[in-house]
Amino acid sequence: MTTITLDKTKRIKTLNHIAEVGLAIFNEEDYTIDNEANDPDAIVVRSYPMHNMAFGGNLKAIARAGAGVNNIPVDTCSNQGIVVFNTPGANANAVKELVLTSIMASSRNLFNGVDWVKDLKGKGEEVPQLVEQGKKQFVGREAKGKKLGVIGLGAIGAMVANDALNLDMDVIGFDPYISVDTAWELSRNIKRAMSLGDVFEQADFITIHVPLTNETAGMLNREAFEQMKPGVHILNFSRGGLVDEDALEVALEKGRVGKYITDFPNDRLLHMENAITLPHLGASTIESEENCARMATRQVRDFLETGNIKNAVNFPNAFLPYTGKRRVTVFHHNVPNMLGQISAIISKRGLNIAAMINKSRGDLAYTMIDIDEKVNGDVIPGMEAEINTIEDVIRIRTI
Repeated sequence: MTTITLDKTKRIKTLNHIAEVGLAIFNEEDYTIDNEANDPDAIVVRSYPMHNMAFGGNLKAIARAGAGVNNIPVDTCSNQGIVVFNTPGANANAVKELVLTSIMASSRNLFNGVDWVKDLKGKGEEVPQLVEQGKKQFVGREAKGKKLGVIGLGAIGAMVANDALNLDMDVIGFDPYISVDTAWELSRNIKRAMSLGDVFEQADFITIHVPLTNETAGMLNREAFEQMKPGVHILNFSRGGLVDEDALEVALEKGRVGKYITDFPNDRLLHMENAITLPHLGASTIESEENCARMATRQVRDFLETGNIKNAVNFPNAFLPYTGKRRVTVFHHNVPNMLGQISAIISKRGLNIAAMINKSRGDLAYTMIDIDEKVNGDVIPGMEAEINTIEDVIRIRTI
């Protein structure tokens, strides 16, 4: 169990280049950007691998300027009461544009055609004639009228699905966990698939937008490929591990999969014919990096200053309007009578609870309590120490 009382000046450490428009949200009076800090208040990161890092007792938050958190030891953070934020949707438009670009480019054999033309260097005046003679090998197909299957209708998948309709594609989507907010954003012209099999059997193009978990790893496997239409184009801009590469190699060789376009290259894929590998460009736009930086830093600043949590991947989102009263925040396991024990410790000191919120997420929970009266410096340490004696308390912080 850890007790932290917030200092006035907070140190922020960055482990990758973070756009200046994001870091500017940490004003100079209350924050210091210190990339040499051994025990900062918060870390802002992009893809830097953190699994072998040791975290000091002062670290309260890690913000990933992006959606995936595979590079962060989330379970370790949860056990230490460190909130892990991500930025869902901040890079959605950038990825969406690249997915749609890849659909059209792969359909028109653009990638192979460009490579072939480059090989004509040095042919001089013969180039125009050679182009006319050779272009037939790159005859493609139009995306219009083809069926796109979208697996995962989160921020990115929903945008891809909606904009594909504007290309006059038929769209079928599958997501058993679709949120109400996303459902409201989807066009009514997107057909609902009742199973993955519906997508596999019907789609000419399949794009996958789901996180990599134990359940989704290798979900595009031999059985999946065998259900697909011959020559299907598969786009993977989510995570490489979603595809069983042994089965993919066979499917490409047999022509069951016409093309595989991914943003996650490796040496094996580079040796597969009709595997098109991009250098992880999905979110690599100036606009996306700035959006992610702004979102990540705003979430960290709000949490450090008020205790409110938005877009955490390990603890529940929780919001309680901050009025400047003394606020007690407690990370704990989701067990019965926790609120009763915490409030009893506060009340027996003659302190009135002005507002309180408790949220849970699986086995973890988070409680924020505002104390009505001004509290002198002697009361808080004793109260924190007693709350820390409660079994299943992970961490306490006062603001």
